[in-house]
Amino acid sequence: MKALIATALTALALGSTAARADAPAAEIEMYAPTVCLACIDYAEHLRQHGFKVTVNRLPMDDLEATKARLNVPNGYHAIPTATVAGYFIEGHVPAEDIQLLLEKKPEARGLAVPGLPLGAPGREYSSPTCETGCTTLDKTQGTERPRREPFNTFLILKDGDSKVWWRH
Repeated sequence: MKALIATALTALALGSTAARADAPAAEIEMYAPTVCLACIDYAEHLRQHGFKVTVNRLPMDDLEATKARLNVPNGYHAIPTATVAGYFIEGHVPAEDIQLLLEKKPEARGLAVPGLPLGAPGREYSSPTCETGCTTLDKTQGTERPRREPFNTFLILKDGDSKVWWRH
């Protein structure tokens, strides 16, 4: 009996994995400044995680207007702004957080990583790793500079309130 249950659970797991692999890639429409190397790296991060990304280059004034049109709260602004499946994505939000958003489908406006935290996708500096979430310091330039800093991804709710979606 246990073997039958294990076989059934394995078949279900393999079936759900296959279904996700066959699903079309979610399309992300990204808005970024005309020249932003971190935004280029961020778009590549999203592509490497299976998203189809279209990047629209805009002057900063138009980028601010896009944030206003998408109803991104002022305290959560960053540089790139994107849309996916009716949600906004503000800043360098990790692809895994977006995938979880699309899986859970919460009643929300979108996700945001405010500012430009070092270590966020597209904002890596020397590709450091830190399993404990600490700030890693780079001393190669003669001064200490954070290479990675902890940051949160926020879920922006329909009423404009927010809650932490994931800690990085």
